[in-house]
Amino acid sequence: MTESTGSQATPLAERPCIPCKGGVPPLKGAGIKNLLPRIANWDVMGEHHLSKTYQFKNFVDALAFVNRVGELAGENFHHPDLYLAWGKVGVEIWTHKIDGLTESDFIFAAKCDRAYTS
Repeated sequence: MTESTGSQATPLAERPCIPCKGGVPPLKGAGIKNLLPRIANWDVMGEHHLSKTYQFKNFVDALAFVNRVGELAGENFHHPDLYLAWGKVGVEIWTHKIDGLTESDFIFAAKCDRAYTS
């Protein structure tokens, strides 16, 4: 079961994240495989969380990205783990309430990608 809020044609970054209230099983197998091609260069770690490292030319640009993702997180009710280092930012996403992945995690990953390119 997913919390699908839009069609496959709607870009994930344009869809809303739906806060998880618990009581739903995390995505597994086919549910993950169907969504993963819609986010570029993200890794699924143990069917539990999404992970990606973004590259930057310096620390200041990396820090600015962390701040943009922080704002997105607040707006979208997400709590990503962010790892800031010189020239790179690691992002890990999962739904803490169910200790696994939901469709909204993939939506938030797409929003992070959009923040990186803007």
